Amino acid sequence: MKAIVATNPEAELAGLKLMERPEPTAAINDVVVRVHAAGFVNTELEWPSTWTDRTSHDRTPSILGHEVAGVVTALGYGTTGLSIGQRVFGLADWYRDGTLAEYVALEARNLAPLPGDIDFTVGASLPISGLTAWQGLFQHGRVQAGQIVLAHGAAGAVGSIVTQLAKEAGAYVVGTGRTADRQKVLDFGANEFVDLANDSLEDIGSVDLVFDVIGGDIQKRSAALIRTGGTLVTAVGPTDVRPANGSTVDFVVEADRNQLSEIVQRVRDGRLRTNVGKITTLTDAVAALTSTERRAGKTVIRVLA
Repeated sequence: MKAIVATNPEAELAGLKLMERPEPTAAINDVVVRVHAAGFVNTELEWPSTWTDRTSHDRTPSILGHEVAGVVTALGYGTTGLSIGQRVFGLADWYRDGTLAEYVALEARNLAPLPGDIDFTVGASLPISGLTAWQGLFQHGRVQAGQIVLAHGAAGAVGSIVTQLAKEAGAYVVGTGRTADRQKVLDFGANEFVDLANDSLEDIGSVDLVFDVIGGDIQKRSAALIRTGGTLVTAVGPTDVRPANGSTVDFVVEADRNQLSEIVQRVRDGRLRTNVGKITTLTDAVAALTSTERRAGKTVIRVLA
């Protein structure tokens, strides 16, 4: 089968190749999915799991991508809850070959049914962005109605979903971004927009929850805005930053079938809009993924038309 692989951590994006790889087989509790569309996160080449397995042994050439939407073609021994021919979407394990391929093997529990009225491209755009937003807001941030949420990167794939879910929960959302992002952030439902290049972050005043996807100086300055009992939630790795009278949670998103179902239902009934950016084919994916252009929204690779 054809797949996009990473060959050398030192080569970074220059090491991406479209190659022929063996088709995967379904292990115990696995399914094999015929990939129709796959998502890509441009920081994957920075993740140790892209290059090594759980025992720190080299696993290159490794197939990239962890978001998938497609159709189940095989079931492993003991697999329950899914059936051959079923439309599914979900999140592949970080340490296994990924979804930028014609087929992928993954644990059945990492997948949820994809309704027939949801396009595969939309399905592939949801797992990482949707689950990151959901878990950061509800599990770790415990967002409540009436709170003020500062959503960084609110025009991006994660931030736009954070904005919408927080608004649905009854929060007042301040979204941040670049100058050109203003209208997009407001269209996704933010009550206010802060231009990080030209506006003063400190003018926002106190907030209850910061959802951070940036890190660095912005993260530190944001922590100072959190009122007593508030929370800084970050999805960009471990941090020493702590609000003076609040808490910090850094987390890695996890697959969750029930949460995926909640997210896709909101797409179906119009409560949630996806933020799909560039759509490309598997054949053209290397050129698209190595482009230096700024990515607006989720990059999706259409594998099967």
